[in-house]
Amino acid sequence: MVTVRVFVTLKPSLLDSAGRTVADRLQALGYSEVHGTRIGKVIELEVDLADEGRIDEMCRKLLSNPVIEDYRFEVVE
Repeated sequence: MVTVRVFVTLKPSLLDSAGRTVADRLQALGYSEVHGTRIGKVIELEVDLADEGRIDEMCRKLLSNPVIEDYRFEVVE
């Protein structure tokens, strides 16, 4: 079995209101070095074989919304 991590984030051109809220709260707590955050999700898949074409297909069809999200994945050895 192979582990694949899929990272899904909003496209940079879209407003990330959750990320903005986190950045604002961090600033309010005194973390003035934080100027912005982006919120995303990580999905771990356990697969028989790390077929990048099949993983890409899974990402496009179900794991991300290609209209508003970008994704990347990595195979964990």
